[in-house]
Amino acid sequence: MLLFQDLAQDSTAGDVLSEEKTLSVIDLIFNGGTGSVIIISVLFIMLAVALYIYFERLLAVNAASKIDKNFMNQIRDHVTNGKLDAAKLLCAQTDSPVARLTEKGVSRIGKPLDDINTAIENAGTLEVYKLEKNVSVLATVAGAAPMIGFLGTVIGMILAFHEMASSGGQAEMGSLASGIYTAMTTTVAGLIVGIIAYMGYNHLVNRTDKVVHKMEANAVEFLDLLNEPL
Repeated sequence: MLLFQDLAQDSTAGDVLSEEKTLSVIDLIFNGGTGSVIIISVLFIMLAVALYIYFERLLAVNAASKIDKNFMNQIRDHVTNGKLDAAKLLCAQTDSPVARLTEKGVSRIGKPLDDINTAIENAGTLEVYKLEKNVSVLATVAGAAPMIGFLGTVIGMILAFHEMASSGGQAEMGSLASGIYTAMTTTVAGLIVGIIAYMGYNHLVNRTDKVVHKMEANAVEFLDLLNEPL
């Protein structure tokens, strides 16, 4: 009987310790004190901005990458047959960067090829700018978020050492908890936000490069079309 009682007491004590060690994310944030709450709030706002920009740009890039495979064939037929108005109408009805670049080229048919090439390049620059709109913000968040998290770490350690100095080196661990919480939680939060923003930035850059490559390929195909003998 005594053995079973001891085992039951040990089991109960273990459950109590397990409950005491359980700590939710909300408790982890707010137990760090005012400094931790402020810094993590800033990081949360940065994360929200980064996610919004990522998904908004991802939808825009996906839309820009979609184009009918027969588009350039239709443009070729219209230009070869001298139906420039039909070619312009087709470009206007197709909402994509490739179509807008082609429309610039079609509208300048009859002028020197250098002028046509320049017009297409200028239009391409504008299209790339539209695709990369606000993407640099993700790069800024990716670099700034860990630094803000480390700032919280420094602040937390300053608070902890200040508490030790104020107590003459006799401070209890409980009184140092606020500074230690701030130091640890802000570092983790900053790194998480930075990693998410960095991955999102690189993914968008990769997708944008593919769209730009498609634009360049179609521009070259259009210029080759103009160089073909009638």
